[in-house]
Amino acid sequence: MPITNHHNHNLHTPLRSTPSSSSSSNSFTTKILLLLTFLPVSLATIAFILQWRGGITDPSTLLSPHGSHNFPGMESSLLSPLPHSTSRSSDCLNLGRSSSPSFPYYHNWKLDFGDSLTPKICVTTSTSAGLEQILPWMFYHKVIGVTNFFLFVEGKAASPEVSKVLESIPGVKVIYRTKQLEEQQAKSRIWNETWLASFFYKPCNYELFVKQSLNMEIAIVMARDAGMDWILHLDTDELIHPAGAREYSLRQLLLDVPGNVDMVIFPNYESSVEKDDVKEPFSEVTMFKKNYDHLPKDTYFGTYKDSVRGNPNYFLTYGNGKSVARVQDHLRPNGAHRWHNYMKTPNEIKLEEAAVLHYTYAKFSDLTSRRDRCGCKPTKEDVKRCFMLEFDRSAFIIASTATEEEMLKWYNEHVVWGDKELKIKLLRKGILTRIYAPMVIIQSLRESGVFSSIIASAPTLSKDKFLHSIESSNSTRAVASISHPSRKIGRIKESQATARRILDLQSSVFQESAVPPQSPPGVVEDSNLISHS
Repeated sequence: MPITNHHNHNLHTPLRSTPSSSSSSNSFTTKILLLLTFLPVSLATIAFILQWRGGITDPSTLLSPHGSHNFPGMESSLLSPLPHSTSRSSDCLNLGRSSSPSFPYYHNWKLDFGDSLTPKICVTTSTSAGLEQILPWMFYHKVIGVTNFFLFVEGKAASPEVSKVLESIPGVKVIYRTKQLEEQQAKSRIWNETWLASFFYKPCNYELFVKQSLNMEIAIVMARDAGMDWILHLDTDELIHPAGAREYSLRQLLLDVPGNVDMVIFPNYESSVEKDDVKEPFSEVTMFKKNYDHLPKDTYFGTYKDSVRGNPNYFLTYGNGKSVARVQDHLRPNGAHRWHNYMKTPNEIKLEEAAVLHYTYAKFSDLTSRRDRCGCKPTKEDVKRCFMLEFDRSAFIIASTATEEEMLKWYNEHVVWGDKELKIKLLRKGILTRIYAPMVIIQSLRESGVFSSIIASAPTLSKDKFLHSIESSNSTRAVASISHPSRKIGRIKESQATARRILDLQSSVFQESAVPPQSPPGVVEDSNLISHS
């Protein structure tokens, strides 16, 4: 039977040659399609199984040496998420991570190369903030290339639960405002010179300005001892925006600076909040008002009225930027915004794209925090003793005299950008700009567990350190009490300062007055004159 069928098949073959050829072609095409379908699926299945079993290495880990998967300054802490401890400081509730990172590319990258990282950059600050502000500020700057931090702490920042975390971070030096520090600064060169004398023995912002300058003087010595190449003074509500570099890196930006440059000025951009309930400015604010130095003159003055919105000036607070100085012989601070040199006038450049992002009055609570720090009377005359800038004076008076509801109304009128049409207009003109990089970096740091890891791995505070912190807090409270209007000691020493100023005036060659926080240029009403306040 099989043989007969075989012969019958052969007999009929010539008569069906064409259909058989077509059938064979269709069969071949079908096989190819099946192969193309199942091959990728099979490969994907194999890859998934290997990855699930740990058989595939994340390509990003190849960029770093084996076993070195830390963020800069975190050599002693694992990046892998640690269980959140409910016993940690309550101000760290917003520093936890989410389960799905939105910007995972920093995961397992080695960003700190220790001695091989050049140039070496340090940041110094004077702060009383909590971890919820300091940690995002610090690790953002670590990501863009800062290696060392000199933190002069008081208030909340000097408390045991905050300071023990800060002290546990490699590359961070915490300096408490103790009686010993104050005695040391009373004998410092700055205190016995004339260029800062006009700020002595005044309360609030003036006192902070002097304190910052004295701390910067100490930070210069510490920077030299640590082998730093550049030093930068920043507040913890300011972030460097290294635009214009080949990569988003302050290190790269300064690497490209010519060797004969002593100081680099970063014009500041000011935060422009779009709602009155911001909780985390670094993660929520993306709109900024550009500095006068980064705008065409016609654009700046042509839109001045719209930009000011009834406030005293173009910016709410200062507009003269911050600067980074090359660490070298005879370097000294020149107020919180600039550096100087005892033996020469520094060769400085101003950057055309990079900026300092100043998150000023970004939270509604910033109104009352300024009020609570100063003991001045809420009158137009008395606030001049406390604040250098007009908006700070107005905000202090409102915070001291208005109800919560009135304060919120004032805040929305003077700080919050709620007018959508005006925002679009000024964004098109280039007055306002969107900057997302800091938000993305800080959110990714938070989501990858960096902050919670640092807090969880901080050592238990020893008895000696606890007593030291208490002493620091007591010292801080004592200093604050002297800041009130009844400063008898200040009045006694003021005559001594005046006498010293007269005696030393002619012997000072490079003793220009310190550069205070300054407002951007303004427009005098009903004229074309430009006023530099």
